[in-house]
Amino acid sequence: MLWVNLIMDTFASLALATEPPTEALLLRNPYGRNKPLISRTMMKNILGHAVYQLTLIFTLLFVGEKMFDIDCGRNAPLHAPPSEHYTIVFNTFVLLQIFNEFNARKIHGERNVFEGVFNNPIFCSIILGTLIVQVLIVHIGGKAFSCVPLTLEQWLWCIFLGLGSLLWGQLVSSVPTSWLKFLKTAGHGTQQEEIPEEELEELKDKDEIDHAEMELRRGQVLWCRSLNRIQTQ
Repeated sequence: MLWVNLIMDTFASLALATEPPTEALLLRNPYGRNKPLISRTMMKNILGHAVYQLTLIFTLLFVGEKMFDIDCGRNAPLHAPPSEHYTIVFNTFVLLQIFNEFNARKIHGERNVFEGVFNNPIFCSIILGTLIVQVLIVHIGGKAFSCVPLTLEQWLWCIFLGLGSLLWGQLVSSVPTSWLKFLKTAGHGTQQEEIPEEELEELKDKDEIDHAEMELRRGQVLWCRSLNRIQTQ
């Protein structure tokens, strides 16, 4: 659990926070101080990948021994030796997090999640280092990490299932955010912008393409109101 928490929080945050800026950032308007931290598009990605990972992990947990023709590890006693079953579940979950870091590089629906990946040596080093340590944990971790060495075929299956998160990410990106009206944003600011409630509701009813477009629409409303005030003066 400590290793999983380390790669999901510390290493992943360091890898993604060191992404160099691109020219595409100049095409987006700056976010307002009252805009939500998590947009509907980001919420779609979070929930979409959670569905894939939970479905896959629970399938391996309850049906994995039949899929790989190995001994079941669910009913093992407390101090029983490590099992191939739980090692496969653990290994697959870690690989899912590693490959999902590529999806997390693009949070606005971009298709090419590998664009500019080699321009960030820190990201590449963390991914490569995590993979090497994971191989060492599985093969020489032993009882300390409750793992047993896996065969080449089992490793290939774990990698294949981990790579599935990249394909699933393309499928999630293909679903327009405007179809998912039930999704909510999170992390709003505490102050309200000077826009009437009627105009805010009108903005919410429109289809959201991405976070930057909503900011542009709000800016246009504020700009029109400023012009009206100048004309009145």
